[in-house]
Amino acid sequence: MGDPLDALRPLMASHNPPLYALIVPSEDYHQSEYVSSRDKRREFVSGFSGSAGVALITMTDARVWTDGRYFVQAAQELSDRWKLMRIGEDPSLENWISDNLPDDATIGIDPWCVSVDTAQRWENIFARKQQKLVQLSVNLVDEVWKSRPLAEANPVIVHPIEFAGRSVSDKLKDLREKLTKVKAHGIIFTTLDEVAWLYNVRGSDVDYCPVIHSFAIVTTDTAFFYVDKKKVSDEVYSHMEENKIEVRDYGAVSSDVGLLSSGQLSSASKQNGISERENNNHLIWVDPGTCCYALYANLKPDQIYLQQSPLALEKALKNPVELDGLRKCHIRDGAAVVQYLVWLDKQMQDNYGAPGYFLEPEGTHKRKHAETVKLTEVTVSDKLEGFRASKEHFKGLSFPTISSVGPNAAICHYNPEPETCLELDADKIYLFDSGAQYQDGTTDITRTVHFGKPSQHEKACYTAVLKGHIALDTAKFPSGTSGNTLDVLARLPLWKYGLDYRHGTGHGVGSYLNVHEGPHMISFKPQARNVPLQVSMTVTDEPGYYEDGNFGIRLENVLIVKEGDTKFNFGDKGYMSFEHITWAPYQKKLMDLSVMVPDEIEWVNAYHSKCKELLASYLDESEMAWLEKATEPISVV
Repeated sequence: MGDPLDALRPLMASHNPPLYALIVPSEDYHQSEYVSSRDKRREFVSGFSGSAGVALITMTDARVWTDGRYFVQAAQELSDRWKLMRIGEDPSLENWISDNLPDDATIGIDPWCVSVDTAQRWENIFARKQQKLVQLSVNLVDEVWKSRPLAEANPVIVHPIEFAGRSVSDKLKDLREKLTKVKAHGIIFTTLDEVAWLYNVRGSDVDYCPVIHSFAIVTTDTAFFYVDKKKVSDEVYSHMEENKIEVRDYGAVSSDVGLLSSGQLSSASKQNGISERENNNHLIWVDPGTCCYALYANLKPDQIYLQQSPLALEKALKNPVELDGLRKCHIRDGAAVVQYLVWLDKQMQDNYGAPGYFLEPEGTHKRKHAETVKLTEVTVSDKLEGFRASKEHFKGLSFPTISSVGPNAAICHYNPEPETCLELDADKIYLFDSGAQYQDGTTDITRTVHFGKPSQHEKACYTAVLKGHIALDTAKFPSGTSGNTLDVLARLPLWKYGLDYRHGTGHGVGSYLNVHEGPHMISFKPQARNVPLQVSMTVTDEPGYYEDGNFGIRLENVLIVKEGDTKFNFGDKGYMSFEHITWAPYQKKLMDLSVMVPDEIEWVNAYHSKCKELLASYLDESEMAWLEKATEPISVV
């Protein structure tokens, strides 16, 4: 087919009113970070495949805004008809529109794919010049996307209490107490992982995320699950019935929000014509950051309680069963990573004549013979998936594996493709960032290795990243501290050399849910101030350094926030610290021990000792011998 730009512009011109511009965001109807194939509209129109970004199409211009993780990738993927706009460096989308489009310009959006917060921010800025945001009744991209994938009817699965740790009835009881407290009659949930968490269900509608395309509405005495009913088995119907949740068609959510607004939404068992809202609770709770503008538009302004979803924080605070599952699945996952490193080390030596994981003699190393197996970024990552798949409770990967050699490792969220990926090279750094979905938890780990002789510069950069990684891991901090405050700890060793990285340092991780989970984060971004870290949250520790066209380094573990063991308790605040639950060795060959202090070396030794102890039962004799060598204590000088 031709370029989507050429098909979209006539539709924009013929729209009533004619559109000066069309905004195409990355998100689906649920404001998801990762979306299904049929919802990748921004990728379809622009060719840019990263998970974050927004496209703007005018009659003469086409631009994509994305963040620092994707600057290199977007520059490679966008055709010369598109201009890359770097978030944080270039004017924002709304300011660019305000400054460059005519006064009274009309800008089209699909209100299902834009959150309340975002739409209102755009409207406020556009209003300065009488520019107008137009809510389209039909998504114009869908009109021109003739090969758009069909919706799949993947089954809804009940998530057993042995893994969930809390019953649906308990979660609903808690939620209704929160509604009553703020005088709310009902709440609308649009975020896929919140619906899955609240109703203890999982699915496979979005690759790598065990969620179902669904909405939920909960009132003080009813609950509804909006989903394609073809996905719902008798077992799921029974599960919903037991918990007094009514299953309704996915498309009914819009009209039901209207009924909720007028106090007429009732379950089939209560259709007696009596309004459910005869008490003083008249508000409807809407999360402005996640609820789509289309549903919000069905509510009356004076009845809306705009506040972050109460489930965002509740889901982030893992219960004891979830914490136990996360610890266990990370041990199995660590064993898979070690098995992968053992296999890869042998392959690099056998096929490329590489010195391997432990040695670093001089010389260059290429594939020995034409008939030896060619290792590529994709074939080795497939092998890693195989090791994970052999582990108990494995359900799939938690995101596409970032398997990257040399210059590709400098692309933070690099996604190797079979046709274009690089062959492994013993003389270049290899970075792999990967994770899995297990029924008892979600994992996310990054390690950076070298099978030849790393340069002194590579060692210096790796060591600076490792020092920042350790500094965050060992931090102790008072209650009420946000991830915005802690972010600097991971950067200081890099800043010392005038180095840095453009992404955040840590994100929450779900319990057999999305690998990226809020509402907290460890980041320089202002929103990282919004939610203080609390005991039983999970968060990653992943500083990095990326040298465009050369190499990239990242080290990542998952941490659990725990109570801190401090000698004093200034201000009676209580102090917190971290427990790391990810287990795989750090490559000693890449460390410059001359710049590491004794405490850091002792941390590595203690971590490696625990690693060996926890993974032993999952490894065979040769794998264990490799791990023994990889974790031999470093001498503290």
